[in-house]
Amino acid sequence: MSKVLIIGAGGVGHVVAHKCAMVPEVFSEILLASRTVSKCETIAASVREKTGRTIETAVIDADNAAETAALIRRFGPKIVINVALPYQDLTIMDTCLETGVDYLDTANYEPPDEARFEYKWQWAYQDRFREKGLMALLGSGFDPGVTNVFCAYAQKHLFDEIHELDIIDCNAGDHGQPFATNFNPEINIREITQRGRYWERGEWVETDPLSWRMSYDFPEGIGPRDCYLMYHEELESLVRNIRGLKRARFWMTFSQNYLNHLKVLENVGMTAIEPVDYNGQKIVPLQFLRAVLPEPGSLGPLTRGRTCIGCVMKGVKDGRPVRKYIYNICSHEEAYREVGSQAISYTTGVPAMIGAMMMLTGKWRGEGVFNMEELDPDPFMEQLNRHGLPWVVRDL
Repeated sequence: MSKVLIIGAGGVGHVVAHKCAMVPEVFSEILLASRTVSKCETIAASVREKTGRTIETAVIDADNAAETAALIRRFGPKIVINVALPYQDLTIMDTCLETGVDYLDTANYEPPDEARFEYKWQWAYQDRFREKGLMALLGSGFDPGVTNVFCAYAQKHLFDEIHELDIIDCNAGDHGQPFATNFNPEINIREITQRGRYWERGEWVETDPLSWRMSYDFPEGIGPRDCYLMYHEELESLVRNIRGLKRARFWMTFSQNYLNHLKVLENVGMTAIEPVDYNGQKIVPLQFLRAVLPEPGSLGPLTRGRTCIGCVMKGVKDGRPVRKYIYNICSHEEAYREVGSQAISYTTGVPAMIGAMMMLTGKWRGEGVFNMEELDPDPFMEQLNRHGLPWVVRDL
């Protein structure tokens, strides 16, 4: 039994707090901290109502290393689960090193002034975590996260070599709003509007944003949807750690309505991340847009439908060509009934809890900085089935 500190009280933090509370044999005490303590208190009340457990709350500015370190020393967690903004990853990693605590996040660091998704800043912490005897687990969400584990499972059990990988993320849900994002609008729009990028025969190939499209027929009644090629951070680690990869791509579905709204916002400058002058103040247009768009947490009771996220892989086994599809389907309505969240936050928050469980129970243990596919996939895959994200392997 161990104490856990969760930093971040957005949609994912909401799910992580609930799911940790549901496993008291691993997470004996939970502290939820955020810049806005009222959000923590709302989550704590929901956790108490749904699970009967009481969790602590605290105010924290995760950009303030001294303040974060003081909270860690007061509470004494075994692990910090970072579901705050990706801009804060390095500060929280520094604080974990200073206080001697393991670290976990769900998204890689990105600099605030540039939409640039790379692991290099966090991989640079390898020696420091190893020397301290600490473990840092990067990207323990769904994509990145579960998709990495799906690849590791396939490499271990289904293929001798994986030659082609397509990660395909489909949100077939509908929240009824004219335009809204299912997680932090600022992070979401930065991700979508950057240039596409994929791995092809030993080098990275760039594309214009959302310029490549394919239709994919999703299983279990979801049906055909338009998917757009994007760059996603798990590709960077997978091309290093999966044997034989010749091509690796990431695709995400978007409705035409969503894309039309996004194009208009881009055309009028509302997705820009460079500050502009307004009435004598500097404001970032995208941050202003975030403030006026629907709060992602408010979409839970409105969203109907399912997500389908998985990996289509082609390679060889015992000298024969093999093509497999490993995927999960998650219901927005079922996620809301269980924890009061839509499926996008649920599919990120559950793997964060499971990753922390793997570390605290010793199923995953190491010194240094790790991506998910570097660890044994089997115990993680087992827990996905137990905690709400069952998976399917299908021959193609």
